[in-house]
Amino acid sequence: MERREEQPGAAGAGAAPALDFTVENVEKALHQLYYDPNIENKNLAQKWLMQAQVSPQAWHFSWQLLQPNKVPEIQYFGASALHIKISRYWSDIPTDQYESLKAQLFTQITRFASGSKIVLTRLCVALASLALSMMPDAWPCAVADMVRLFQAEDSPVDGQGRCLALLELLTVLPEEFQTSRLPQYRKSLVRASLAVECGAVFPLLEQLLQQPSSPSCVRQKVLKCFSSWVQLEVPLQDCEALIQAAFAALQDSELFDSSVEAIVNAISQPDAQRYVNTLLKLIPLVLGLQDQLRQAVQNGDMETSHGICRIAVALGENHSRALLDQVEHWQSFLALVNMIMFCTGIPGHFPVNETTSSLTLTFWYTLQDDILSFEAEKQAVYQQVYRPVYFQLVDVLLHKAQFPSDEEYGFWSSDEKEQFRIYRVDISDTLMYVYEMLGAELLSNLYDKLGRLLTSSEEPYSWQHTEALLYGFQSIAETIDVNYSDVVPGLIGLIPRISISNVQLADTVMFTIGALSEWLADHPVMINSVLPLVLHALGNPELSISSVSTLKKICRECKYDLPPYAANIVAVSQDVLMKQIHKTSQCMWLMQALGFLLSALQVEEILKNLHSLISPYIQQLEKLAEEIPNPSNKLAIVHILGLLSNLFTTLDVSHHEDDHEGSELRKLPVPQGPNPVVVVLQQVFQLIQKVLSKWLNDAQVVEAVCAIFEKSVKTLLDDFAPMVPQLCEMLGRMYSTIPQASALDLTRQLVHIFAHEPAHFPPIEALFLLVTSVTLTLFQQGPRDHPDIVDSFMQLLAQGASTASVNQSEVTAGNLEPAGGLALMALKRKPDLFLCERLDVKAVFQCAVLALKFPEAPTVKASCGFFTELLPRCGEVEPVGKVVQEDGRMLLIAVLEAIGGQASRSLMDCFADILFALNKHCFSLLSVWIKEALQSPGFPSARLSPEQKDTFSQQILRERVNKRRVKEMVKEFTLLCRGLHGTDYTADY
Repeated sequence: MERREEQPGAAGAGAAPALDFTVENVEKALHQLYYDPNIENKNLAQKWLMQAQVSPQAWHFSWQLLQPNKVPEIQYFGASALHIKISRYWSDIPTDQYESLKAQLFTQITRFASGSKIVLTRLCVALASLALSMMPDAWPCAVADMVRLFQAEDSPVDGQGRCLALLELLTVLPEEFQTSRLPQYRKSLVRASLAVECGAVFPLLEQLLQQPSSPSCVRQKVLKCFSSWVQLEVPLQDCEALIQAAFAALQDSELFDSSVEAIVNAISQPDAQRYVNTLLKLIPLVLGLQDQLRQAVQNGDMETSHGICRIAVALGENHSRALLDQVEHWQSFLALVNMIMFCTGIPGHFPVNETTSSLTLTFWYTLQDDILSFEAEKQAVYQQVYRPVYFQLVDVLLHKAQFPSDEEYGFWSSDEKEQFRIYRVDISDTLMYVYEMLGAELLSNLYDKLGRLLTSSEEPYSWQHTEALLYGFQSIAETIDVNYSDVVPGLIGLIPRISISNVQLADTVMFTIGALSEWLADHPVMINSVLPLVLHALGNPELSISSVSTLKKICRECKYDLPPYAANIVAVSQDVLMKQIHKTSQCMWLMQALGFLLSALQVEEILKNLHSLISPYIQQLEKLAEEIPNPSNKLAIVHILGLLSNLFTTLDVSHHEDDHEGSELRKLPVPQGPNPVVVVLQQVFQLIQKVLSKWLNDAQVVEAVCAIFEKSVKTLLDDFAPMVPQLCEMLGRMYSTIPQASALDLTRQLVHIFAHEPAHFPPIEALFLLVTSVTLTLFQQGPRDHPDIVDSFMQLLAQGASTASVNQSEVTAGNLEPAGGLALMALKRKPDLFLCERLDVKAVFQCAVLALKFPEAPTVKASCGFFTELLPRCGEVEPVGKVVQEDGRMLLIAVLEAIGGQASRSLMDCFADILFALNKHCFSLLSVWIKEALQSPGFPSARLSPEQKDTFSQQILRERVNKRRVKEMVKEFTLLCRGLHGTDYTADY
């Protein structure tokens, strides 16, 4: 009965007077739903009809709505209402009414056999639902009875009508089973019963399919019915005759689609691989379709070629391991593989002239995995057979990846071009995977072909062929370590010889160079062969993404070898930035590339290049700071601030990132004196403050300003120290005037790096107290108006910083604890902040409790994280211990309310962590609080019995060591609270 209360509209149905749900009112509401032009009236009608369907009156009006004098829309609603009542409220039906309900449904189905098809289908679904609810005990031979009743000669309906109605009923029965809400134990019983009952179905289907006199509509329905039943995992050997009949039906164009679906569903059953003998019988049937396939391809019949390919792939992909194991049949399986190869290389350009080849790509993954999974001896045999096949596959895929002629490509729609792009990505992934089987020989193969193509004077030059071969190289080099390949030097030598007259080819050349950037770092003498190409491409807006991303990769991987080229790179980059050739995101990438580049120069060179690079932007920013704020100004300001922050993200003269990654460096001397980024920031600090003064109420501008400092802090770490006092002061003023989340996020970064250093503690403490005070005031005014600030504040208190922003000296020394947010940093390494008299620890605690009740999952997780770090300190930090003693019960109540149903079930682990921390560090308090709280009637859920609550509290109090066990207890308890314990819904978590 509890489940019934959860159904939509049930409460409304109960609240409405019974007389409301009459036949007349239902018909009026349906008329309103279908014909009223007013959308609000339609919505009201739909809501009312949903309530009507689940009301007790539905049992009465449904049958009346099915009367012959009603229109199909009304009859359909009646049939749907019956299905809903049977499927969702089966427990309401007295057992003595089962037979009469069954008889009524049979009568209606017989009547509608020659009536509306949509109504017939809904009635069949209703009877199917009734059968599933009664099987196997109350109706043990349901399917056999259905067959017998519809074959009765005394029926007023003609034979074909009865046959089609029976087939419709048999078709929807397995489908209804798949979507039914039966409990798991019942589902297993019913599945077993249906498996037995297929003995009453399959002979009938075979007879109807093989009878020459069966009309096409009947045979098509037979195929659909078979397709539905095989998804119940019927043993493949029991389906042999029907599968063979379905293969024969492929020759009939009207039955083709239904036959394909039936065959594919039968072959694709997970259990089918057990029936190897049947699978071996299917191979000749599939190979027998090759003439039909070639004819379809020749005639441009994409539907037929697509369907036959689906069958071949279904057999090969689902059962390659089982078929490979049959060594004596290796030739027939190889023939199937070659048939699939034909489908992969089907003529035409995907997706314009063919849509079939993409179906085959997963097969090649599967076959390779299965071959490589064999023991060494057997694997060697199959490698010998299939390595040539995979080399052929590479040729086929690279041919399929070729662009059409420029003229033809110009006629493609944007959607077709996007599908082709995704198709090429799939080919790229396949080539990368095939490298595992073919190894270095694959690269040599590609290189030889490219070399012949670029040096041969016999064949006409094809940019498409060149592009495809380069694309193959790029696909492999992007993910495979090619640093030891002996063909890469030759490839780098060939690239400048490529005649680039086409955007697609130029793009691929750029991406190939980018994919080889790590190799260039190991072979710096080759950089000069390709760098001019990249710098030249920077000036072409059509090559924006490929050229900028490639330059960024080269600057990141090869930065220690780029100083000789630095002046040229900076000059070209400045030029394209000033000409505004690239979109915003590419401008940001370009600044990151320059940051990597400048990191490897001497400090004097860095400052010199920085001056020339950013001076124009600083001048522009100064001018914008004087102007009255407007949308155009704002875009320009945000753009300039973004350029600066992206430059500072990667400009790292101390090479923290390299240290962190453990790279082998050709290290430059550690620069003495102030960091160049700090020098620049100090120079523009006043200007940034001036911009802020005019744009302080604009979150986007404030966020852009904070991003400059946040990215600089993450990159520079300790080197940022000179900026800490003035930045803390600026942040405090910003947040006091107009609180914004980005200021809190920047505060968190500062604390992670500098809170442990005595010299920086005073400004950090002042900033911490200020943002806490301001945020507490916001909580008092109504925190729901500022969800982003609450989230950032909780993150500030709880979320760990990224590794990149951790103080490097501490990482090296190995004494860095996992860092939390500002408060956690204070608790772990600087408890002075929580000992400060000016900090209202009680208010912070209460705000965090309030944040636990927010609907946003990240905020709740952050709040839970705060408490799991706070509670272990209650014994060592007096203010924390005091507030836990005074307000810990409030925290427990909030946690229990969340577990009781007020929070998403996906967050239960987080709340379990709090319970575990309370139990471990405040056991005596918790043992009192939890018993008192759970004594309240209906708390935390009205569904709980006193015994269940008592069991839960005892379990929690007993478990002080195993956190995983506490999580299991909480998950089980929340299901009880929500009335979901023992239902199918529990499987989701």
